[in-house]
Amino acid sequence: MCGLVIKSNSRIQHDNSGRHAPGRITATSRYQPLNRPISTPTGRSALQELDGVAPNIEIVPADFESAVADCFHLTFTGVRGARIYAKLLRPKQVSEPGPALLLFHGYSSNSGDWSDKLGYVAQGFTVAAMDCRGQGGLSQDVGSQLGTTLNGHIVRGLDGPADNMLFHHIFLDTVQLARAVMDLPEVDATRVGAMGSSQGGGLTLACAALLEPRIRRAVAGMPFLSDYQRVWEMGLAKNAYDELRFHFRRHDPRHEREQAIFERLGYIDVHNLAPRIQADVVMAIGLMDEICPPSTQFAAYNALTSPKSYLLYPDFGHENYPGFNDAAFTFLSGL
Repeated sequence: MCGLVIKSNSRIQHDNSGRHAPGRITATSRYQPLNRPISTPTGRSALQELDGVAPNIEIVPADFESAVADCFHLTFTGVRGARIYAKLLRPKQVSEPGPALLLFHGYSSNSGDWSDKLGYVAQGFTVAAMDCRGQGGLSQDVGSQLGTTLNGHIVRGLDGPADNMLFHHIFLDTVQLARAVMDLPEVDATRVGAMGSSQGGGLTLACAALLEPRIRRAVAGMPFLSDYQRVWEMGLAKNAYDELRFHFRRHDPRHEREQAIFERLGYIDVHNLAPRIQADVVMAIGLMDEICPPSTQFAAYNALTSPKSYLLYPDFGHENYPGFNDAAFTFLSGL
């Protein structure tokens, strides 16, 4: 494997410049955010809101055919009435309830092709891959009009009540999906895992945190949505995080409300949610990642109190990691 498996007690030198040059390990396994505004992350009160939503689950056969999987379109109702879409695949031959895997995609993308999920189905998994509301798939964004809004989701609802922030709703969608899958007769609810990279990695951690302890294993590659203030301090509010910069430029150009803004972002920050996780967790981190800086990923990792390890890729940025999918497959196959 090209990555290094490093346990939670390993030490790596930290370079405060935030640069990640080849030949130098410049992130730290001990990075923790300091002097952050105190915030109350999404938690039990949010689940109470979700408990009041009838999911109205619909499962319709899909046209895609496979020798190993039956394929379906799954839709359910999330908070605020949005209809959320997911691809659902289950093994053709099921003699008893088996494991399930929830898949979450990258920012502005979608649930992907049916075919790339067949390996897990062949392993005996029921697989559900969700389209995030308002992004590149079929799920609804009902904030203003039906359909998609694609970008700007980190700051969507930032100036209103915390429970109206769009990512707050997306976090709850991951929980509603997990509940729907766990209720399927072919699924053993004690053998459910979650996986994703970038935004999908952040959503994997959020799902495991909010639904603990029923998510048993979680794989989070280069997780997005962690330690927004660190991103800003490093001057990396660009690419996936550029909406932070545009929000300040247009709505708080002198940063008079900076502390309040970062405190509010704490409600949708996975490093705040991480201590709730009881699942076994594997993360993958590229030290040259300037989209989701490694130190922000370590912020979430170090907040975990459950069994954990990570795969380290010193010379890789925000990209595909050799051997990562195989390592994830082996880890999740232990469910």
